[in-house]
Amino acid sequence: MEGVERHEPAEVALKEWLHKRNCSVSPSQLLRFYLSLVLVSLTIAAFFAVRGAWLVLPFAGLELLGLGVALLIYARHAVDYEYIRLSPNRLVVERMSADRLSHFEFNPRWVRIEPESSPGAGAALSYAGRTFEVGLHLPLETRACFAGELREWLGRCG
Repeated sequence: MEGVERHEPAEVALKEWLHKRNCSVSPSQLLRFYLSLVLVSLTIAAFFAVRGAWLVLPFAGLELLGLGVALLIYARHAVDYEYIRLSPNRLVVERMSADRLSHFEFNPRWVRIEPESSPGAGAALSYAGRTFEVGLHLPLETRACFAGELREWLGRCG
């Protein structure tokens, strides 16, 4: 996995999973697209403003502002991921969501996979009385398969 440093003791991984969002445009590509759109839109708005339709400029600005906010929200979550690493003594889950990295560790012998709480839910890990969902970046039709695979690998630890 690129760009993520791991400071863990060397422990043999039984299985690793990396789930990412399916995004067709990177944040830098999105920025270039947006800037080109701003240039074209403001050029057209300025042309009409010079011809006397000056109200085109504020509406073009509002339109670009709204689109910019929507694209910013998209870009913040475009690189979200979930990394799951199972070793004989630890189940580690790292989750990146909007530039916030969360790190969770579980004892794989005590973790249980709960049945789906709702259709399309991720695999629900139950540990110490708490429930933690994983596999949320997977397509709906493959989440149950992932839960079964994770259950199978957890069974090998204990």
